[in-house]
Amino acid sequence: MIIAENLSKQFDDFLAVEGISFHVKAGEVMALLGPNGAGKTTTVRMLTSILRPTSGRARVAGYDVVKQPAKVRASVGTLTEQHGFYESMSAEDYLDFFGQLYGIEPRIRRDRIQELLYNFQLLEYRKRKIGDYSKGMRQKLALSRALLHEPPVLLLDEPTSGMDPESAHLVRDSIRTLSSANRALLICTHNLSEAEELADHIAIIRKGKIIAQGSPTSLKQDLLGPAEYEVRFKDGVSDLQLSFPPEAAFTIQGNGWFRYRTFLPEQVNPMILQDLLEKGYPVLSLQEIPRNLEQVYLQAVTTAIEKGA
Repeated sequence: MIIAENLSKQFDDFLAVEGISFHVKAGEVMALLGPNGAGKTTTVRMLTSILRPTSGRARVAGYDVVKQPAKVRASVGTLTEQHGFYESMSAEDYLDFFGQLYGIEPRIRRDRIQELLYNFQLLEYRKRKIGDYSKGMRQKLALSRALLHEPPVLLLDEPTSGMDPESAHLVRDSIRTLSSANRALLICTHNLSEAEELADHIAIIRKGKIIAQGSPTSLKQDLLGPAEYEVRFKDGVSDLQLSFPPEAAFTIQGNGWFRYRTFLPEQVNPMILQDLLEKGYPVLSLQEIPRNLEQVYLQAVTTAIEKGA
């Protein structure tokens, strides 16, 4: 659904995006992570045919972003930081106006507007002027507009920015529902926990370059090494006699617990657990030590700095 190959954008003497490549299939959610100024918004603008790439190529929903800009724009729903609201309009009239621009037939347009306003808990405020909406309500209305023409590709820039926890939870649930066999989503976000929760694939962008990408699991393995597991006993064990398989490496031990690392937990964990039980150790638990996307992000940036990227 989204293909970017060696995509670059130069503004005079400033290279905003440099040779980035990624693919997003139908049914996938990809998160583009990076600080302000990293090139995320520029990338989205190229993918929506708003900015012309300096070099490289991109296709969205099968259409070339340079050669077929009208087809691209008709195939994407976008949520940007600047929503472009007409604040004197009601939410209902605003969505109806955009529905007309998309050429949606009146009856279908009316039903779809009511459904979207209901889904985002805005139906009772449909007659209220947008200028009186809170920031969270505006964000939900902007997302409703992005979905109005049922696009196969969604490009969402900070989709839960400024929302209260309840509204953010509602939007995240909607994003999970929206990723289907016929739709691809690209999310630009600073929210690492949100990206880890929603994304199938993650790309970390820094100074216009992608410095790491992959699934959350593969990124953790590539950047943080093998997963670490902890075994705890019901009683303290000071003299641990255990034969580790070659696929595991002991890391640390305390009174009543020890840890080890392995790339093959499905194979190694049952072997270690069986050995402990056969030797009569009072095993209480065996669990993975949690690792999060923040650790991955910081390690990716550290590695890039060390390499001079």
